[in-house]
Order: sequence, then structure tokens, then C-alpha cells
Amino acid sequence: MDIAITGSTGLIGQALTTSLRAAGHHVIPVVRSASSPGTIRWDPGAGTIDAASLEGVDAVVHLAGEGIASGRWTDAQRDRIRTSRERGTQVLATALAGLDAPPSVLVSGSAIGYYGDRGDDVLAEGSGPGGDFLAGVCLAWEGATAPAEAAGIRTVHLRTGIVLDAHGGALAKQLPAFKLGLGAKAGSGRQWMSWITLHDEVRAIRFALEEASLSGALNLTAPNPVTNASFTDAVGDALHRPTFLTIPAFVRKAPLGIGGLVESLLLVSQRCEPAALLTAGFTFDHEDLATALASVLGRR
Repeated sequence: MDIAITGSTGLIGQALTTSLRAAGHHVIPVVRSASSPGTIRWDPGAGTIDAASLEGVDAVVHLAGEGIASGRWTDAQRDRIRTSRERGTQVLATALAGLDAPPSVLVSGSAIGYYGDRGDDVLAEGSGPGGDFLAGVCLAWEGATAPAEAAGIRTVHLRTGIVLDAHGGALAKQLPAFKLGLGAKAGSGRQWMSWITLHDEVRAIRFALEEASLSGALNLTAPNPVTNASFTDAVGDALHRPTFLTIPAFVRKAPLGIGGLVESLLLVSQRCEPAALLTAGFTFDHEDLATALASVLGRR
């Protein structure tokens, strides 16, 4: 297949690109910089994209967006986080809808932040949205694909959980502290964390590209979420390091946007299940956290 990918230089985008190319697919990065051979130029901020170069592609994977944890959640940063997702998706979806030969499928990024802070509730794809900042971002993000859906393009929203990889993402940022014996649970530690290995994330995206029965929301999380306390202990066990510290919950009230960032990434509870993936026949290579960490950390 000819597959165009936005966000191809990110953690997930790089791994997906490598996997698709190894399987013989032709990957076409959609990039902001000056076009080089084999790429498609776009500027989501300016609302422009080289739509002609999208003619005839078989599929599009849209992963671009301002990093959630790339800075303090000031008002300006919140605006960048939301706008980069909503506007970029609108630009892409509108361009795809206007093609003479549109792709058969658009697989577009989203996140389990859609559900907000839900305690012990089990969250399948049919569960309603939360009411916090990230839930609003995800609602706008998913809603921006409407032009593509209206044009008859099968559209999948990837509600991705915490992606585990030793070289990027949240786990990689935590590993130095854990290796020093400074791994800590957040607050009470009772909040649920829904995770997926980068390996299974890529496999699930490829499954979504190929499985014609899938459309709409898709939880990309392993079948066995864990509490924050259990996650902390599991990482400590995998590294043979103690984990007796606690990040106090009062940091949610910290100034300059730090509180909202910490609360949304560490203190909210999202107990997700990948119901749609499992129903469609997808099997995870890493279903439990201990096995996942052994693989991710190279300690099989």
C-alpha cells in the first residue's frame, strides 16, 4: 500500500514507518519543512497542504500534534496543544474529502484523555467523554475528521494509552529516577493507568489500516490496566530498585501550569479496555505489565 503519515518523526510515527517499510509498504511522510523527494508538504498552521500529492494514496495515518508533555501548561501552551490537533486534522480531512481518488481509510490519532478522570469505571469505546481540558482536546480532535467521514472515507480514532518504550515517551522520562531508586507512586496510587507497548501500538495501527470492519473510536491499550502504585512497583521490580517514595497529590495546585500537567498525566484514573480491538480479533503480544516491561527493558 501507499501510506501517507503525518507525525512520522515522533515516537510512534518512526516505529510505524519502520514497520510498514519492512513489510514492503510505501510510506510517504507528510512534512512541514521544504519538501524533499518522496514527501508531501503541508503547513497546518497556515491551513495549506499539497493535496495533489495525496491523490491515489491507499491510506493515511495522522499522528501530528503538539506534545502534551512538551512544556508547562500555560494558556498559550494549552492553545497550541488543542489548535495543533484540531486545525491540522481539519486541514488534512478537508483535503482528503476533496480528492478525486481519496484513500480508503484515515487512521487519526486521539487519546484515552477523551474519558477524563473516571475512577474505577471500566471504559470501553462507547463510554462518554470527560469534562477536563484533555477530554475537550480529544473531542475537538476526533470531531475534526468529519469532512473525511462525510466523504465516505473509513475513519478510525486511535485512543492511545500510555505507550511504553525505553527510548521515548513517558516511561523513558521516568527511567533515570527509577534507576536511582527514586521511583515514586503519584498521590494515593489507586488511580488506573491504561498502557500499551510501542510494539503493540504499531501492530494495532497496522491492524486498523487493514481491518475493514473497524471505524470510529478504538482504544489502543493492553487488556490489563494497572493502578499507579502497581505500575510503580512493577517498574521497580523490573529494574531491581526500591519504590517507596510518593509524589504528593498537592502538586496539582502548583503554579505556572505545572499542576494541570501533572494531574492530567499522573493523577487521573482511566481504566480502559480495548473492546473493539478484541472483538475484531486483534491479539496482543504483551498483555500483562511484567511481560511488557521485560520486553521493553530488554530483560526477557
